[in-house]
Amino acid sequence: MRFLVDAMLGKLAKWLRILGYDVLYYRDLEDEQLIRLAEAEGRVLLTGDEELGRRRGILISSDDWREQLHELVGVIELDRRSVFTRCIECNLPLERISRAEVEGLVPPYVFATQEEFGRCPQCGRIYWKGTHFQSALAEVERIINKR
Repeated sequence: MRFLVDAMLGKLAKWLRILGYDVLYYRDLEDEQLIRLAEAEGRVLLTGDEELGRRRGILISSDDWREQLHELVGVIELDRRSVFTRCIECNLPLERISRAEVEGLVPPYVFATQEEFGRCPQCGRIYWKGTHFQSALAEVERIINKR
């Protein structure tokens, strides 16, 4: 499943990318442009705009990203098997890189304690599954399982 997220849902876009989803996020597209792009690319349109939500896509009403994610889970079952496989900035799939390649590019403690790394092929940002990984997973699980 691929998403197109409007300007009102930027943090939700980031968290969907953390979950491994292909998410386009634009701050400056008009409603018609969003609709055309979602249709052309087969993307689910997520919007905070009531009028646009009535016309196309899924309306997300909350202003808080946690509640937004919870609202979305009420409509779509989210797969959590691809967590941390995309760049949260560029949306591209991460490339696996060797530990040797990141020496000097990550903090010494990270280099000493981590074995697996990913890099964005566009921006070069380096990712690893440190304590932030477990914290983010726990947060997502808490939100998704909230009753």
